[in-house]
Order: sequence, then C-alpha cells, then structure tokens
Amino acid sequence: MIDLSSISPSSGATKKRKRVGRGNASGHGGTSGKGHKGQKARSGGKVRRGFEGGQMPMARRLPKRGFSNHMRKDIVAINVEDISLFPAGTVVTEKVLLENGIIKKLGDGVKLLGNGLLENSLIIELSFISKGAREKILAAGGSVSEGLAE
Repeated sequence: MIDLSSISPSSGATKKRKRVGRGNASGHGGTSGKGHKGQKARSGGKVRRGFEGGQMPMARRLPKRGFSNHMRKDIVAINVEDISLFPAGTVVTEKVLLENGIIKKLGDGVKLLGNGLLENSLIIELSFISKGAREKILAAGGSVSEGLAE
C-alpha cells in the first residue's frame, strides 16, 4: 500500500546541497570555492552592474545626445489605397479600421494620406486627413469629417 511515508522523489529529481567550508577532504574546504582573497571572496562581495574596476565607465565617457519629446503625438498613418477595399457608402472611422485589421493600434489618432486610387464613395470620419486624400475622396463622391477622435 502506498502512503506518504513510502513515497520518494524519482531519481535525478533532487540534488544534495553543496556544503562548503567543511574541511579539505570534502573538496570544498579552504577557500570554499571562492578562489583566493579579493572583493569577490568576501561575504556580500560583488560589483554592481556596469562597474569597470574604478576606471571611468563607458556610459560616463560617451557624450549625451538627443532627447525624448514627451509632447510627441503617436499618429498612425494610412493611405487612400488602404480604405479603397471598403464598399461604397461605408462610414470609415478609427474603430472600423481597427476592427478590419487595417491599423494595429489607435494611438493619438489616425491620419489619412493620399497615396493610391479611390473609386468608391466613402464617408470618412478620422482625426487627420491630408489635402491630397481629401481631394481624392471628394472626387470619388464621398464626404469628409476631420478632427473626430473617438
């Protein structure tokens, strides 16, 4: 009968703990596997990440360049050719573009650019529309509403 006192882990599942500093006969005596003297042989002895032995670190030797603009807007750009697959009369919004996989994320808005041809009359309701895209949409018989961020 199997009970808790008779079960043991399968072979190779457990490993004996390395007992250092228990005499030279153990194989881990003397310096206990830490080599000889120095900072790394002491207790708590480790050097921080990026430490280069006291010389001026690379990160401080190289000049600082550029900056990150925290006011930057993340605007997704699409072209007229990307929306030409919609049937005539479709209301194209940022949500519709996201659902149809034309854009992966909304960000701070979507801008429609004028690259490509458009033959269907569509109703466009996007945050930003370029001059060329506006002309192509109106020429195809569609309508444009700009500045409608959802």
